[in-house]
Amino acid sequence: MGKILRNKIALVTGATRGAGRAIAIELARAGAFVYATGRSSRKEGLSEMDRPETIEETEDLIRSAGGEGLAIRTDHLNPEEVRSLIGQIDDRHQRLDILVNDIFGGDRYAEWDKRLWEHDLNGGLKMMRMGIDTHLITLYYALPLMLRGDKGIVIEMTDGTAEANTEFRQNVGLYYDLVKTNVGRIVKGLTYDLANSPVTALGVTPGWLRSEAMLQNFGVTEQTWLEACRTNPGFAISESPTYVARGIAKLAADPENSRFSGSILSARQLADLYNVTDIDGSRPDCWGLIAKHGWNCEDVNVIPKFR
Repeated sequence: MGKILRNKIALVTGATRGAGRAIAIELARAGAFVYATGRSSRKEGLSEMDRPETIEETEDLIRSAGGEGLAIRTDHLNPEEVRSLIGQIDDRHQRLDILVNDIFGGDRYAEWDKRLWEHDLNGGLKMMRMGIDTHLITLYYALPLMLRGDKGIVIEMTDGTAEANTEFRQNVGLYYDLVKTNVGRIVKGLTYDLANSPVTALGVTPGWLRSEAMLQNFGVTEQTWLEACRTNPGFAISESPTYVARGIAKLAADPENSRFSGSILSARQLADLYNVTDIDGSRPDCWGLIAKHGWNCEDVNVIPKFR
């Protein structure tokens, strides 16, 4: 890919694991100086997610990829911590070119197949705060710094294309559906607020992500994930976090990325636009499969057509 983002300053929130971690690595590999934030820290302890990945590990992986960056433990529900984070970026660089808002972690509170009055209220409201408030707080403090520059991009990470999220997503619970559809609304609002400014706002969705937690749930690793397809054929449409991250690195470097302002792009759309692939050379199209064959397609004759 080369250093197509040389001299760019990036902030990737929610970079402890999953897509956020991969995006931070790929932006750094492409030459950006990347600030990676999250709550789980080997220095200060883990978040309530209670997973082993830490934000310092992400920094180590950035450097292993030949990139530069800094991990800063940040709770994006805490305005003062976010204000301090942006202040550090300002003090060191006086600008911010790329913001990828990938904060969530609320899935641990999701209660699938439960109706609103059956779902735990505190957990549902916590999910809303983690998936919406965190994004808004970060944008509040980051955008004034971004607006000082000549050209910037805000990428809101979500789950689902605009088309897929038009209808209520059944069986995931009302709270989860609200969080993910609200991210799309944030993109629309930002597009309006940023009109005639040097900053472009858009959304990006991965497909069925083989995150660390997902791999653990299926009892496989990134090296052995195909084994899970023997009992769960639909898992064959999944993708590594690197897939969407490669596309985002190219998107951030695209001098004409403002043409996507206000839209939500899928990992497959980015792959087609910028000629990137997943780590195995494939181009999974999870949302294309869903659009044509529904949410629960397990047909082993159909799925390969969408890779």
